[in-house]
Amino acid sequence: MKYGIGIDLGSRTTKIVFFEKESRSIKYTNVIATKVNPADSAFDLLEMGKKELNIKDAEISKIFTTGYGRKIVSFSDKFVSEITAHAKGIVFLFPNVRTILDIGGQDSKVISIVDGKVNDFSMNDKCAAGTGRFLEKVAVLLGIQVKDFGEIALTADKKIDISSTCVVFAESEIIGYLAKTEKPANILESVHQSIAKRQKNLLSRIPLIEPVVFTGGVANNESMIRALEETLNITLSIPKDPSITGALGAALLASK
Repeated sequence: MKYGIGIDLGSRTTKIVFFEKESRSIKYTNVIATKVNPADSAFDLLEMGKKELNIKDAEISKIFTTGYGRKIVSFSDKFVSEITAHAKGIVFLFPNVRTILDIGGQDSKVISIVDGKVNDFSMNDKCAAGTGRFLEKVAVLLGIQVKDFGEIALTADKKIDISSTCVVFAESEIIGYLAKTEKPANILESVHQSIAKRQKNLLSRIPLIEPVVFTGGVANNESMIRALEETLNITLSIPKDPSITGALGAALLASK
């Protein structure tokens, strides 16, 4: 039994990591859009990974699942909380981490780490204004793909204010700016600054101690990184693939 497998079933995407126990290394990762039935996404990723690595079921030690859909996967050996999974994955990649900020599709969370273990945490899962879902709504309004946000926002030439803390009202502000023919880059920059301010409020609930690692799909956005660093007055560490850290943590636990 060579591999521990972790699957993170998020609201927007599903991620998988195959972790080899002997070499203590990641051997395969993949990310796909979460299907109507998240369990189908988990099964598809598992089969793709087995095919890519040319392995049999007998070579798999355990499969642990995390994320919103973790409890509906019939072949899961254990359900792992998102806090536990993300902390485990980040500590593996950044052993000295003290604070973790994770911004996902539907929620954001802050985790305090002491001696490599979870000390405290805080979550925002009630409002979409500080999450990837907000960025998706903005993408529809502007007709721009989310993956291009970071590059476009970096070309902003002035700051405008989006003061609403509610997605619905923030959308109204954005529509108002569009009516005034405001540049999309300036709107995007203000959106990132607005999200950064919300994360600052979330981070204020626990001690903000460096090093701080920023993870989750939104961590692929360069403008979001810049906005957070400016607002928090810190330097963030970013995983090579910030989308898979929860799945990595689940895989590590499955490899014990």
